[in-house]
Amino acid sequence: MEYSLETRCQHLQNDDINEHFGAVSYPIYMSSTFAHKGFGVSSGYDYSRLQNPTRDHLERIVAGLEHGTDCIALASGISAIGCVMELFKPGDHVLIDEDLYGGSIRLFREINQKNGVEFGSAVLHEADVENLIKNNTKAIYLETPTNPMMNVTDLRKLSEITKSHGILLIVDNTFMSPYLQNPLDLGADIVIHSGTKFLAGHHDAIAGFIVVKDQALSERLRFLFKSTGAGLSPFDSWLIIRGIKTLAVRMDRAEENAHKIADFLMSNHHVTRVLYPGLKDHPGHDIMKEQSRGFGAMITFDVPSKEFAIKVLENLNIILFAESLGGTESLITYPVTQTHADVPAEILERNGIRETTLRLSVGIENVDDLIEDLRHAASTISFVSNN
Repeated sequence: MEYSLETRCQHLQNDDINEHFGAVSYPIYMSSTFAHKGFGVSSGYDYSRLQNPTRDHLERIVAGLEHGTDCIALASGISAIGCVMELFKPGDHVLIDEDLYGGSIRLFREINQKNGVEFGSAVLHEADVENLIKNNTKAIYLETPTNPMMNVTDLRKLSEITKSHGILLIVDNTFMSPYLQNPLDLGADIVIHSGTKFLAGHHDAIAGFIVVKDQALSERLRFLFKSTGAGLSPFDSWLIIRGIKTLAVRMDRAEENAHKIADFLMSNHHVTRVLYPGLKDHPGHDIMKEQSRGFGAMITFDVPSKEFAIKVLENLNIILFAESLGGTESLITYPVTQTHADVPAEILERNGIRETTLRLSVGIENVDDLIEDLRHAASTISFVSNN
């Protein structure tokens, strides 16, 4: 019997809790090494950099949620991306979406380019991708929706192109989580997550994941993972396991809140632009309906001026001004100085990331309280400016 997604967040299929003395909460195996039963005889665990029972349990959960055959849990989302980039050698070309999390762009520009990997960028949801692929192109890397401009790319169409050229399609699925979107089912070869975000869900752990279906790709990535040594700790693995148990209910509530907040922002005269795929006039709305089970809980919006944006950040009471996303608490971020601080100004301008742009990660609080918090911040600013 194949369990529903909600049930799989609670129970790993075919897992026998009697192997762990009936423990309902999976044990934390805080051991760096494991004893051998005899010469050449292993329990299946040797050294926690290579494998650990708690991490292994988490990896099987995430692999199942993403419909993959293997998942690797790493110390952060960036370490997951860095491990995947080790698939490429000097002279290889990787085509990336122009609108990406700033930390990913920094990694590509400052580390991978230095090591000889060549990068090209394009607005992938609009570009003639076929004409951007070169003889040395080995992969296309993207987020959908993108961070923070919420651009949506048709993964099925893109995967047809990558498969016809024999190159990898790598998708960062952090914004949607496996609860709402499964890129492997849409033709992706590698799915990446910052597990810090929706999977953990409580702003108390940092993690990254790589999920694949292909056996040869799994073996190569496992070798790179072993060699680079950024495995997730047993305790953080346990925290993510605990977080995933509420993934479904958190995502449902956060998305419900996001729809209502997006409608409020659209009607507020202080807001000059709202980017949320759940809005029917968003250019990616229909694609999201085809390839996802929802629209997520991330909203990007603009206000009239930089000064106005700063005052919003300083006058909110419930929504926290902090750099992250995907937790139970709502967070608001100023991309220009936080998530995208290291992105060159010309790329920010080209992508439409302005000094007036704010990114909101909607949490699970009472939505009326969140809307009132936003309304209060804007009205306070308006009152100050009028006096």
